[in-house]
Amino acid sequence: MIRALILDLDNTIIDFVRLKENAIDSGLASMAEAGLKFDKKEAHKRIMEIYEEKGWEYQEVFDDFIIEINDGILNYKFLAAGIVGYRRAKEASLVPYPQVISTLFKLAKRGLKLGIVSDAPSREAWLRLCYLNLHNVFDEVVTLTDTGELKPAPEPFREILSRLNVSADEALMIGDWPERDMVGAASVGMKSVFARYGDTFDTVESGADYVIDDFNEILDIIDKENEG
Repeated sequence: MIRALILDLDNTIIDFVRLKENAIDSGLASMAEAGLKFDKKEAHKRIMEIYEEKGWEYQEVFDDFIIEINDGILNYKFLAAGIVGYRRAKEASLVPYPQVISTLFKLAKRGLKLGIVSDAPSREAWLRLCYLNLHNVFDEVVTLTDTGELKPAPEPFREILSRLNVSADEALMIGDWPERDMVGAASVGMKSVFARYGDTFDTVESGADYVIDDFNEILDIIDKENEG
């Protein structure tokens, strides 16, 4: 009997890649308007490289970029312009995938417990949920801050199961990253659902028990699991 649905946040509830791309481009455009000289294509590439080197939640990416191309000097006019442009685009792009909100409310009405396991720090995860007005929808949220472990380590999955007071066979994990979400769920004995609509790796074999192309397909999966 499935009593809980546990979700990844980025690229499962929101299109994080599109959000990041839009925010970076807006931040760069604002810095260019403020007078910073750079090649737009090369600048975007370098910003992405810094994120890949230091993590997608790294907060000083524009600082590093400006210092690199501005003779080692952090110009705060350029930095402020970039941050404001980034934040404006980020807020505008922070929207859930189709069917997410309506499906979450349907699940809640069915009495299912809803949880999140995210590799984001607590502050960033909660900011996204509050922007989406989903901060009161989830019963529990487990982040990197809570366990100090990134998926697929079993600790975040054990923690969310404990907080929701359900066993592994009473929960489904849905996520977009097989090497983290599916492997992590399997490590604690939980079935998983691959959110193919959020996949950025052209995954062929996810290793998940189920695959969905639209979020609302989770309703049929839960019905199938609970039939009889």
